[in-house]
Amino acid sequence: MTHLGAEFAMLVLAEGQWDAIARLEQALPRLERELEMRITSQRTNRKNATLDRIPYAVDVICLDQPGVVHNLVDFFIAGDITIAELTTRTYPAVHTGAPMLSVQMAVNIPADMHIGTLREHFTEFCDRFNLDAVLEPFKT
Repeated sequence: MTHLGAEFAMLVLAEGQWDAIARLEQALPRLERELEMRITSQRTNRKNATLDRIPYAVDVICLDQPGVVHNLVDFFIAGDITIAELTTRTYPAVHTGAPMLSVQMAVNIPADMHIGTLREHFTEFCDRFNLDAVLEPFKT
């Protein structure tokens, strides 16, 4: 669940027997009316395991400025690194009130990619855009 302005959004993954899922889907219009919410449902399939990818976490903090997220996404996509999750948050800096941006990402790096070389390129990228960042193996 997350707040979006004065509203909130929630994403739920429900799993169960086909008949239980069908009952849930049939109940959604009634719940939508009773709770005065907009509810959208979508069936999905189980995600296939990707054994040729290593999960990594990326944390970035910087001044909030246009293009930061776009540039980060471009960096990873250009390296054939998939983005599994991306979350951003803005906040005022503690002592100065400057607008800050925090970005957390879960990425999947090809298993045959040389991590040292990736770290070097990522460090150069972050230096170019004045980003304070960490790239580390994802810990569960």
